[in-house]
Amino acid sequence: MGFFGGSQPKRPASRRPAPRPTPSPSFDAESDKAMAQLQLRTSAHVGAWHMDECAWTVDQGTGQITFTDTKRGIVATAPVQIIGTYNTEDSTWLWAWANSSMEAALVTDAQKLKAYGAEKGYAKLTAAKMKCDEMTAWKLAAMACMVCGQQGAYRGPAGTTMVFMTFGTVAMKKLGKG
Repeated sequence: MGFFGGSQPKRPASRRPAPRPTPSPSFDAESDKAMAQLQLRTSAHVGAWHMDECAWTVDQGTGQITFTDTKRGIVATAPVQIIGTYNTEDSTWLWAWANSSMEAALVTDAQKLKAYGAEKGYAKLTAAKMKCDEMTAWKLAAMACMVCGQQGAYRGPAGTTMVFMTFGTVAMKKLGKG
């Protein structure tokens, strides 16, 4: 076998660097995105059925949130999930999955968000209770809305506590109509 003849040694296969996994966005960037989406959804609800002017109730037994606008004669209902509560007296957030007074069926979104937080390494989504401000509480609800594919979020007062919820598809009817 001469220098130019015979079998040639195999060239090493072209070695492209392995693609790097795309880093997940930081919690702040992701929660800011979720808040922007929630603000758009909220604006749509306010424009369509005046969510901001409605009285609200939650029936934990049926898993429904009801918004009532007596001025316009509208009742809007939707499936509801409780995400967590914000205590205005001590500025603490308590996840619904850590709150024994919540019906298990109404905390599945909060549980999904906890699992998402564990996967992403977001401690704010996995600590049962934490100190925070109300804007952070809104961001947590917005994250739940985005991650769980809900149609909106709502904050309702219950004494000195604010209950943060997400809700699904809204059904509307005239007040007093079945």
